[in-house]
Formats: sequence, structure tokens, C-alpha cells
Amino acid sequence: MSRFSWIILCALASLALPNQAAAEPPCDRYPAGQQQKCVRLWKQINKEAEAEMAQFGLKQLQRRQEGQITQEQHVQENMAFIQQSAERRLKLLAERMATD
Repeated sequence: MSRFSWIILCALASLALPNQAAAEPPCDRYPAGQQQKCVRLWKQINKEAEAEMAQFGLKQLQRRQEGQITQEQHVQENMAFIQQSAERRLKLLAERMATD
């Protein structure tokens, strides 16, 4: 795996799995009494998403190395995946905060 490939994977992981703490997005949207619960759920949701993100990243990298996509397409697809993943995880957080 090339150095560029590792950089892309690390960037994807850092953007997609932020280290959340109380009063930081997205938990800053909740009252102080619910922020600890939010942080716990957010970490759990991010942990659950790791396998999907890793699988996407590896498939993406393979397509790039095989010349099936350009560097620009690679970055665009990564950004779209990150946005969709974040939206999906935020929706899960809201659902779990409402029921858990």
C-alpha cells in the first residue's frame, strides 16, 4: 500500500470518526444532563460504523490502485461517503437518544 493510500485512509478515519467529548458536536445540542448519555451513544455508534468505513476505504483504494477511478474521483467519493455516513450516524444518535 502506498504512502498516499495510507494518508487517504487516515484522513477518512479522522474525518469520519471524531473523538467526541461532552459539550462537543453533536452532543452540545442536548441539555447538560443528557450530554454524558449522548457521548456514550455517539462512541458506540462510531464503533459500529468502523467496519463499514474500513470496507469502503479498502474497496476505494483498490479501485484507485487499479486505475478504475482518478485521484479526483477518489476524493469526491470519499467526501460523499463521509457526509452520508455522518448523516446516518447523527440520525441513529437522535433515535437512540429518544429511546435509550
